[in-house]
Amino acid sequence: MLTTHSHDRAAGVLLGQACGDALGVPYEFGPALPESTVPQMTGGGPFGFDPGEYSDDTAMAVCIAEVAATGADLTSDAALDEIAERFLAWGATAKDVGNQTRAVFAATGRREGPRGRAMRAAAAEHAAEHPGRVGNGALMRTSAVALTRLDDRSATAEAARAVASLTHADPLGLESCVLWTEAIRLAVTTGRLDVLAGLDLLDAGSRDQWRTWIEAATDVDPRTFASNGFTVYALQAAWAAITWTPQPALDPQAGTFPAQHFALALMNAVRAGDDTDTVAAIAGGLLGGYWGWSAIPAHWSRRVHGYGGHRARGLVTLALRTADRGTSSDQDWPVGPAMTSWSYRNAPDDLATHPHDDGVMLGTYRSPAHAWDAVVSLCRVGTADFPGVSDRVEIRLIDSDAPDDNPHLDFVLADAAAAIKELRDEGKTVFVHCVAAHQRTPSVAVAYARLLGVPAEEAQADVRRVLPRLRGHGRLWERAALVKAAEHG
Repeated sequence: MLTTHSHDRAAGVLLGQACGDALGVPYEFGPALPESTVPQMTGGGPFGFDPGEYSDDTAMAVCIAEVAATGADLTSDAALDEIAERFLAWGATAKDVGNQTRAVFAATGRREGPRGRAMRAAAAEHAAEHPGRVGNGALMRTSAVALTRLDDRSATAEAARAVASLTHADPLGLESCVLWTEAIRLAVTTGRLDVLAGLDLLDAGSRDQWRTWIEAATDVDPRTFASNGFTVYALQAAWAAITWTPQPALDPQAGTFPAQHFALALMNAVRAGDDTDTVAAIAGGLLGGYWGWSAIPAHWSRRVHGYGGHRARGLVTLALRTADRGTSSDQDWPVGPAMTSWSYRNAPDDLATHPHDDGVMLGTYRSPAHAWDAVVSLCRVGTADFPGVSDRVEIRLIDSDAPDDNPHLDFVLADAAAAIKELRDEGKTVFVHCVAAHQRTPSVAVAYARLLGVPAEEAQADVRRVLPRLRGHGRLWERAALVKAAEHG
């Protein structure tokens, strides 16, 4: 069973991959980038993606996750048939399909029989005809597989091999997937970053070579691996970006947080150049599994979208449904239409204007509806909540003083405040809420006031005045006062 912290990490896997993918799209097949270049989700690239749209890397991971989220055994013929059919349906209209994958899809179409069996046969034939040409197309989508059997590393490795073999039958392709899948599984379940941990899952004759490759990429500038279409080089580039990027110190008043490593490492993955979306997608799956959903900047998560109609909420849902093997109720979060627990049903209907910005309203799950342009939810919400509001930001913040429940609390408070300010800078009216506006909403209201330059004591006093039911003590309230004030002049 997942702990609160590992639940956060599982939720971050697919969303982390998608953010890396969309961040890398504009720079695909370009040169290595200098550190002065700050990658942005501007879309475009060789295949004309929209800003924030993920590419084939995450689209294929979504195809896998949509099957895995049912609890299916991904080594079974039935599951592999379903995944293969989804691959083919996606590929029929996709903007971008990798060369090796496209060739396998075409050969599959010329074969009879179940699609999984036909696709594996086509992949094996392609590998035999093109020895040594092992693209990164299986590695780029393997993150979803890591969540299928979190308590069984051997079963996870077998699933990684089986799903990879649909398009990439060469042993190097299979082995790269086993190693990266195990690394993600380990990150989610233990909070460790260790790609070497899966060496024992490979054939004995392959282990030394992989150890050499991984050690050669550890703490190395990812731009060293600028030709990264080959699966080994793609893995090395992703691992290099993760290990070469230092973790910032925790200093809320300076605006630095360890969780910023997630975003900084993805930027370095993109700076490697060449297959930028794929390298960053590969890195993002592992970084998301290590740092969790709560470390993913709202600036990115509110923009990311793509195949299957998924946005951030959909990707988190697929990840968590995969992690629980499809056992959660369709009426419960994250798939239920509304929140029905006692605390939600009995929440007050308070609604107040932020004391330092009349374009921001503060409230509860049951506050009267208004024509807001955007909603920032600091608690779980249903899929049918806030109809008609297109710009919805969900922040993972738990009403708890236990450090493990909010592992990146200082970052989340600052990020929530930054999300509100970004929405306001876009000219949008914003509704910020949690369940009852006792702790999370007032704490983020203080954090936002701090971002606007209001002194901490004044911010707390003013928020207390407009939300008199607030708790006014505890870890969230105290840490919110430390958010870095905006610099003026």
